[in-house]
Amino acid sequence: MLNRGNRSKAWNGPQNRLAGLVVVSLTVFLLIFILSVGTNDQKPSSLLELPKEKWHSFKSLVQLSPTLEFRNGTDVIWQIPDSPKAVLFLAHGCNGRAAHFWDKSTHCPNCIGLPEERLIALHALARKFAVLTISSAGICWTLGEEIIIVKDIIKWWVKKNKLEKLPLVAMGASSGGYFVSVLATVLKFTSITIMIAEGKFDKMDIKESYPPTLFMHMPKDILRKQKIDEYMEILRNKGVDVAEIECKEFPLSPHLLADRIPGLDLSVSAKLFELFRHKGFIDENGYMKNDGRRTRWKEAVRESKIIFPDKHLAHYIQEELNLAFAYHEMTSLHSDRMFIWFESHMR
Repeated sequence: MLNRGNRSKAWNGPQNRLAGLVVVSLTVFLLIFILSVGTNDQKPSSLLELPKEKWHSFKSLVQLSPTLEFRNGTDVIWQIPDSPKAVLFLAHGCNGRAAHFWDKSTHCPNCIGLPEERLIALHALARKFAVLTISSAGICWTLGEEIIIVKDIIKWWVKKNKLEKLPLVAMGASSGGYFVSVLATVLKFTSITIMIAEGKFDKMDIKESYPPTLFMHMPKDILRKQKIDEYMEILRNKGVDVAEIECKEFPLSPHLLADRIPGLDLSVSAKLFELFRHKGFIDENGYMKNDGRRTRWKEAVRESKIIFPDKHLAHYIQEELNLAFAYHEMTSLHSDRMFIWFESHMR
């Protein structure tokens, strides 16, 4: 056995001094780092935090050209790409409709294509997912008879289009997230995504066969984050594969709104950015100081006499401001990661 106590003092002395110097240096460096981080309250202004896709990013790959049908008292809107590899059911949130995922066209004259919703649909089609959207009967989804109605519509549609052999996945946001969490107990999905919602897992008897579940949420919503943490543990204990994606805030820029919103040109986007900065709605790094819903930006726009070419653009801008603040808003920003999750459970 090696006796470490037999080393000479001539060796131990220099080694101990060197070790002491290293410890002191690391301690000083750590203190400087902690102080510098602790005194810097500003959010980093990094191009890496900005959304990558523009509203027309997928133009060379796919265009929205859906088919609209009225069935069982509701709108059913879909698009199937060439050689689809899976079927994706998208459930909107409260005040939403199936039409929000699709651009207006001769085939869908009432479609309106909200910025984030349409990008999710484009992401899906570009990755060869057939996309199916259904409107809720009321303002929000209900969890009784409507579950059975939607289950029957999905099964009818899949059979009609001869897609029975393809994996079936679902994404629901807000009210749609609660809906999808319950729908997954009566319809077999290979995996699901619940966005800005925690699901209804305290009201259900979860089986091991429940589909792998991805939570996409905004941790600024503290109460919802706590519930998601709780439900993820419940699902894990039942043997269900679970994961989460946290969606963080990002800074505005002069061109960002034009990049994200169809029909909003760069000059108006830049004017809005300067107005928001002048009014103190954003900080020096471009971050929203408050939720877009609680910011009086519409009044400021009216006073400034900035004119929108389309009155609907105000609603689209509101959605993007909510998203930039990262508090309970549908988002397409992590769509790639969501589709990787879906694809990883299709094998």
